Amino acid sequence: MKSFFAAAALAAVIATSACAPVIEGGPPMDLPPGLQETAQVGSITLSTGWLDAEEDFSDTFSEEVREELTRCMHGTAPIDVRIHIDRLERAGRAEMLFNGEGLHALSGTVEFVDPGRDNRVVGRFPVTVATTAGGRFAGLFGDRQMMVSEEFGRSLCDQAFGRNPRDRGPHNATRG
Repeated sequence: MKSFFAAAALAAVIATSACAPVIEGGPPMDLPPGLQETAQVGSITLSTGWLDAEEDFSDTFSEEVREELTRCMHGTAPIDVRIHIDRLERAGRAEMLFNGEGLHALSGTVEFVDPGRDNRVVGRFPVTVATTAGGRFAGLFGDRQMMVSEEFGRSLCDQAFGRNPRDRGPHNATRG
């Protein structure tokens, strides 16, 4: 009987730790000014709450955020990025078919971590974005996850480094 309770307790610990965010948490924290100019994107680690997303969300999100960060982190000092996504909302395909308009929204917390300093958090930013789902065609056939992930990466660059990594105009999935 004792082994049953021990196994149940271990299973509960494993189940709850698997859902724990990778971030430490805490108040927002700007990056040190020198680091804004010398940072280079290192690894990106993603955790999420319970999201209604396709199987490839993690890959799509990480690729889009890396692409945007590479455009605004021009330095040579690798800084790791830890992201916890709290909320993902996408316009439904049926909504887009009938209305021709909708929004995709995403929010989470991003921590920049210096691996050279015992993984110390050197910046923390809450990021909340919303982007238009496009017209009927884009809403029906577009990659909704890519659209909102690209917008998230662009907003992160703006908040953390004070620059939008893209010129205005159409790009991968959003208007810029």
